[in-house]
Amino acid sequence: MMATMETHTALLQKYSKPGPRYTSYPTAPYFAESFDEHPWRDELLATQTDGRDLSLYVHIPFCDSLCYYCGCNMIATRDYDKARDYLAILFQEIDRTAAIVDTSRIVRQIHWGGGTPTYLRPDDIRALFGHLAARFQISADAEIGCEVDPRELSREHVQALKDAGFNRLSLGVQDLDARVQTAVNRVQPEALIREVYGWMREAGFGSINMDLMVGLPHQTVQSFAQTLDRIVDMQPDRLAVFGYAHVPWVKKHQKLIHDADLPDFDTRIALQKLIMERLGAAGYVYIGMDHFARPTDELVKARHDKTLWRNFQGYTTHKNCDIYAFGVSAISQTDEVYVQNAKNLGDYQNAIASGALATERGVRISRDDKLRRDAIVSIMCDLELDKAEFGAKWGIDFDTYFKDGLRELQDMATDGLVEVDPERIRVTDPGRIFLRNIAMAFDAYLQTPSETAPRYSRTL
Repeated sequence: MMATMETHTALLQKYSKPGPRYTSYPTAPYFAESFDEHPWRDELLATQTDGRDLSLYVHIPFCDSLCYYCGCNMIATRDYDKARDYLAILFQEIDRTAAIVDTSRIVRQIHWGGGTPTYLRPDDIRALFGHLAARFQISADAEIGCEVDPRELSREHVQALKDAGFNRLSLGVQDLDARVQTAVNRVQPEALIREVYGWMREAGFGSINMDLMVGLPHQTVQSFAQTLDRIVDMQPDRLAVFGYAHVPWVKKHQKLIHDADLPDFDTRIALQKLIMERLGAAGYVYIGMDHFARPTDELVKARHDKTLWRNFQGYTTHKNCDIYAFGVSAISQTDEVYVQNAKNLGDYQNAIASGALATERGVRISRDDKLRRDAIVSIMCDLELDKAEFGAKWGIDFDTYFKDGLRELQDMATDGLVEVDPERIRVTDPGRIFLRNIAMAFDAYLQTPSETAPRYSRTL
């Protein structure tokens, strides 16, 4: 039976509370500053024979202008000399890591994020990728992606990405409504989006994602429905529809967005319902939190095969990879360690210039962390969890180990968000909107709140 809008609204109000996005477990606020470059260097040396492939991430923090909603580590500047200086340091960091690790290990995935990676000029895009390719063994079928801002982009940028070896692009759109764009200081007319998208197709890119965002100021169901219709008409291969995380206590510039202009609870739940219905009707398959793809996409296949994984780069088909991340604030990981580079640009550059690694904080995870991460990833990626299979894998009695979490899930089961029986836990269709809440039941760090606990954005 279809739930009423009143029911949807009541559930949103009940479950809209602060919670992690689970791109890692433990989440980044629990990384410790005592975990600096020395234990990370030791970890790099100790994990070269573990049989895991590599994923490389590069963070380019620069943007031409500030988008008020932005939650990334970024620097708005028109001074390109800052980018040149940054690249010189970035090349040193790449060289320093390559000197420590076994560079014959196969790179299965590369991703450039930001900021705006295409802030770099075309020749510098080629030079940076060439620097990576000269030091690491990149697989011929590696997934190589880059985030793209359509503003200030040229055909030469797109061709440089193609020449370098990129095969996936992610185009930042957010919303096509002019009033919304003005309110968040990201004006990019639909005609511009279509032009840039056309350049990408003409250059031969066969996999293009578009990023959208809901919860922005002045968004309505009617206006965002028009955005969705026009985006679907362009036929991107993937769509990521993120919920705006309003965290002005962390990102001070978000104070430029007035609370009174943000959609209310009723509108936000209606927007979530619209996204599910409109994209489903257009043939897109729901992958997991925020993400949709065409039925032939490898993410869809990975979800069906239960090989999908989630990390700081979002959903990925490359589960068994160590991530080596380069640049300010970039996060690396092995199977048992997460580390983050200095988040301040000056601190990052000074660390590398002094001959060190830029590691600022990190954590070595426990067996319990790994076990709970596995459970959370199962919920976020597979939308279900087989208790017996999970228990056998980890040598536990599932119901006993997770008794507190199962108790918390009962309330969600009563509300129709999840089905819990003796064999398995399964997320229902209505529960897909509440994935973060369901995953939170397995999070031990949330079960012992304290005055120093991190503040998260709301789940909905």
